[in-house]
Amino acid sequence: MEQYFNLFIRNVFIDNMVFAYFLGMCSYLAVSKTLKTSVGLGIAVIFVITVTIPVNWLLENYLLKQGALKWISPDFAKYDLSFLSFLLFIAVIAAIVQLIEMVVEKFSPALYNALGIFLPLIAVNCAILGASLFMQEREYANIAEATVYALGAGVGWALAIIVLAAIREKIKYSNIPAPLRGLGVSFILTGLLAIAFMGFMGIKL
Repeated sequence: MEQYFNLFIRNVFIDNMVFAYFLGMCSYLAVSKTLKTSVGLGIAVIFVITVTIPVNWLLENYLLKQGALKWISPDFAKYDLSFLSFLLFIAVIAAIVQLIEMVVEKFSPALYNALGIFLPLIAVNCAILGASLFMQEREYANIAEATVYALGAGVGWALAIIVLAAIREKIKYSNIPAPLRGLGVSFILTGLLAIAFMGFMGIKL
């Protein structure tokens, strides 16, 4: 249990998708203007990443990597389908995002309209695909580890966008120099938050 807790904490604070790897920056910067839309998108990303990574782990271990097909027959153990990783990972992500889009449109039209084009763009959010590729590279031993990693990565991304949105709302009426308003100050805040999150590297896991 402690192993899973450590994995979760590491991916929320230390290996944060935004502050450690700068993945998913497009929607992170564009949607973080208000706290409400940031929370909505953050929850959507958590759901998408938590569902897609375990599915992709199953694909990786039972279909794609060399020897994965031995469950069908020992004769298939020699086949390596890892060249299909990108194609299948993106297909899974796109399918889950389409499901999320339909659910949000059905139950929260206001949030659906507020997120606009950035909701379907979760499908091409590099944080989602990046997390799947990290899962592939790190070779998690079982689906439970992959799921905990996915949850941590999703919560970390959501935390990043919510923190930035809260700060941007606070400084909305501050006297910021004209050239830095909007994206300029957002980049500065992101850099400062990344430096702040580096402090979590001291956590002993």
